[in-house]
Parts: sequence; structure tokens; C-alpha cells
Amino acid sequence: MKADATSIPVIVVVGGGAGGLELVTRLGRKLGRRGMAEVVLVDSNRLHVWKPRFHEVATGAVNADLDAVDYRAHARANHYRFEPGTLADVEVDARRITLAPVRDSDGAVVLPERHLEYDRLVLAVGSRSNDFNIPGIREHCLFLDSQAQAERFRERFLNACLHANHHDKPLSVAIVGGGATGVELAAEIHHAISLLRLYGHEQLHRDQLHVHVLEAGPRILPALSERVSASARQRLEALGVGVHPDTMVEAADAAGFSTRDGSRFEADLLVWAAGVRGPDFLGEIAGLTTNAVNQVEVEPDLQARGCPGVFVIGDCAACVPPGRDTPVPPRAQVAHQMAWFVARSLERELRGEPTLVFRYRDRGSLVSLSRYSSIGMLMGGLRGGTFFVEGMLARWMYISLYRMHQAVLYGWPRTLLLLLAGRFNRLVRPRLKLH
Repeated sequence: MKADATSIPVIVVVGGGAGGLELVTRLGRKLGRRGMAEVVLVDSNRLHVWKPRFHEVATGAVNADLDAVDYRAHARANHYRFEPGTLADVEVDARRITLAPVRDSDGAVVLPERHLEYDRLVLAVGSRSNDFNIPGIREHCLFLDSQAQAERFRERFLNACLHANHHDKPLSVAIVGGGATGVELAAEIHHAISLLRLYGHEQLHRDQLHVHVLEAGPRILPALSERVSASARQRLEALGVGVHPDTMVEAADAAGFSTRDGSRFEADLLVWAAGVRGPDFLGEIAGLTTNAVNQVEVEPDLQARGCPGVFVIGDCAACVPPGRDTPVPPRAQVAHQMAWFVARSLERELRGEPTLVFRYRDRGSLVSLSRYSSIGMLMGGLRGGTFFVEGMLARWMYISLYRMHQAVLYGWPRTLLLLLAGRFNRLVRPRLKLH
């Protein structure tokens, strides 16, 4: 891929999540601004909200209206083009993608079906919850895969709280999945209940809140160390959360979950946060090779296997770097590292240099337990090795991860201004989004 005097290469990135948005931001600043490439971002949404914060959006701890990035405004400031739409097909040989028509809430066509030609394509379409074809999950459970789903949870949660307060009755939530999403959501729910008492829910006490986390494996946070898992369980149970390892759900209905051992967990709100898989349409694209959970298998340089010119990053990539036996985990830090790697690779291609081999560096993981605490493990440091962190230090580190994401998008001066603006907002706005 090398620009000539008459044309410039077109780089299309599908998906404006943590990886995709950081990628077009860098490419726009490095290549788009200098006229070295045309950079296009495609996404079905108009706004970007950092996915690791969806559990906070779901409880109202974060106001997505204030926290979101508008793709059009960001594109103008960072020298790329935003194209709204949903990916319908990829013609690998013709190097062309098809976008489905955009419709309004009444079903009327706003934008017709469109075709975009590309020189390089990057798929950054993220992941979806894996329901493992368990009966009743799709029909009766709430998910946190998108901002829209997080907003739906918040509406259902606030209505349930209003009902419980009016009738002075308990409120129950059952969460399937003891990974980071399930654990963080359980803690945020408890924090939200404590704040709602400040805004007219005087009858809603935390001792009337019953939150259960159901995990099929032997412990929660299975991707992290046993020490982190044990500490998280201890802290959740101190809040009053019921933690149930070795609990395999086999069916769901409108009233609750049924488990393999015959147990029954009934709740007002049912949440599914167990496992992820690639979007279904990936397995329907001719030329792409997908694994058992519909992730696209990639070469060491993150190009799709057998599809030169198509890169895949983030949760939808099945990437096994050199020296590893298992794929990299679906985490925001992986998407960040992949985005920067592909940006460097595309810049090298423009100079006629070969692409590199992606090497994942695990920096550790942090889990937020709302305002109460954070815990996790950090990799590396001055002496190398692994370090356990908890308490306020871990909380500050967890918050800094989002600030670093903002710094990539806006630069540090604007990020600090956003931080100050957020502080001022707290003086005039409620501490929880109530509508």
C-alpha cells in the first residue's frame, strides 16, 4: 500500500469501540491530516461510550449523555470521515464492503444501502454475550453489550427501585457470570441503592436488596489470580452480595434462573454476563475463518487468515501471539495494544516497509467494586513480576485507565479540562442519573 501522485489509499475501520476509535484517531492525525490516506470510520451508533463503563451507565453512576464521544465532531477534529451504518457484507477479493440501509425509529429509510471500497480494512466490531443456546436467556435476560442495552437496564432498574420503595418490599437481582462485568455490576447496584435513598427512596434499604452472582466455574474472576478472586468475593459478601460458584444455569424464565443441580434463583431483574462471542455476521463473510466462538482467526501481524489487507482487532480477533498457547483475552487493554500495532503497521506499509509481528504485553487487570474499592494485579514494574493492589490505590489506578483512553482521543490538556468539567457538574447535577 503506497500512495502515488494521483490517488491516496483508503483505510476503512468498522467499529468505533475502544480499539477502533483509538485507531482512527491516530491514523487521522498521522495520515489523514497530511493527505497521505483517507481514513473512514463505520459504526451503527452515533456516539462512543467506553465499554468498560457500561456497568456504570447501567446504574446511572455515569451519565452517557455527558460522557460520550460524538463520532462526527471527533472525526472533524481528527481528520477522518465518519460513515454511519451497519456492516452487511465484505467482498474480500473486490476490496469492498456493503452497509445496510439506515432506518429511523419508524422504519423509514434514512440512508440507502451503500458500498465502500477500501485498500485496507480493519474489523473492530467487538463481541456479544454468549448465551450458549440456553433456553430463555435471550427472551428474559438483560445484557450489557452496548450503550442501548445499558440504558435499558438502567430504565428497568430505576423502575424496579421505584416499585420496591413504594410497596416497601425487597428488590432482587440475579447476575449470571462471575467475570469482571458481573462483579462490577453487583457492586455498582449496591452503591446506586445507597444513593437513591438521597433522592426520595426512603423505604429502599440495602438490607432489602438481594443481589446474587452465579458463576459456573469454581470461583469468580476466573481469568485473574486466586488471591484477587478471593478478595473480590470477600468484599462482595461484605456488601451483602450472594456469590454462588459451581452454579450452572440450564434455563431462564420471566421469574428467574433454574440451575443444573435443581436450585432456583428468582429475581426482579435477570442479567446475563457469562462469556462472549464474535458477532454472528462474521461467520457469514466469505473468506474469513472463525473459531468456535465466532472470532476471526488472524495471522501474527493481525491480518485475517487468508485475507491479505483485512486486519482484525479487539474482542472479535482470535489472536494467539508467538510464545502463547491460548488466545489473548477480550479486554480493553488488548484492543488498545492492537490498535496502536495496526496503526504502526499501516504507516509502515505506506513507506513500503513490511508489517511486524504483534506481541501482547499483559499489564495486569483491575476490577472496580464501585466507590467502595478496587482490586487487581499489575504486571511488570521496576523489578518485574506481578503485584497485588487493592483499596484506594487500585481505585485511582482503575480511574486512570479511562483517563488514558480519553488522552488518546483528546490529548492530555483537553482530558484535564474534561476532568474539571466533571467536577463542576457534580455541584449542580445529582450524583446518579435519575431519568
